[in-house]
Amino acid sequence: MQCGLRERSLKMAGTAGTILDEIIAARRRRLAIARQRMPLIMLKKAMETERVARDFAAALSGTGIRVIAEMKRASPSRGVLRREYRPRELAQGYQAGGAAALSVLTEEDYFHGSLTDLIDARDAVGLPVLRKDFILEAYQVYESAAAGADALLLIVGALADDELREMIELARSLRIAALVEVHTEDELSRALAAGARIIGVNNRNLKSLEVDIETSFRLRAKIPSDCISVSESGIKTPEDLRRLADAGFNAALIGESLMVNDDPGKELARLLEGARSPAARKV
Repeated sequence: MQCGLRERSLKMAGTAGTILDEIIAARRRRLAIARQRMPLIMLKKAMETERVARDFAAALSGTGIRVIAEMKRASPSRGVLRREYRPRELAQGYQAGGAAALSVLTEEDYFHGSLTDLIDARDAVGLPVLRKDFILEAYQVYESAAAGADALLLIVGALADDELREMIELARSLRIAALVEVHTEDELSRALAAGARIIGVNNRNLKSLEVDIETSFRLRAKIPSDCISVSESGIKTPEDLRRLADAGFNAALIGESLMVNDDPGKELARLLEGARSPAARKV
């Protein structure tokens, strides 16, 4: 399932005035400050220390649906999710609860995250760690590598086709997996044309923030069998996980429903156990 590259002018079609547009503008302002504080040449120098990459793609492969457990303090749709936010403890709880990988929000203004959160979480566990942010420039790919990220999120709706392809290739050269996020069939076609091998279907519309898990089921059949498929957002119950597994998804990324729980790791374990139990598989 391949298609030709689309015109650069389509990269932000329909995003003006939306929350996505606001977040991207804020991220670009932060990037300008970061480049002044740490020029790219210095960032590349900081990467010279050899890091042991953890295989994000392998962690999502195999039998049964895997869970990427997400860590975030806040979200634009719900505000502060967790006032007591301890990345090391959360990461360890998720690992004990059966997570295959972690996702750590590092965007500052809308999610109250930081790269320090990612560094602390990765240091506490042996799981692969995804940097979840609004990656807009190659600078951030190098920044992710310097922080030790094993994977990063690339949002098709925030990037032009040439930017998307370049960042997938750059991430691959730095031994970082790219989870390429789509919300529509058109975005899925663009992701595949750019060389994406791990496809994330975001059930949340980033323009309106509305969530519909049926988005994953509509797009799943159009994801090639040789790609790893991940459903993101709105996943709350064992039945949700069972349905996604039956549809052929390799993994689910779960965040808010875990973060608002008193013990996110135990809640993850409950979801996974429920999805495996015979009762959860009744239609």
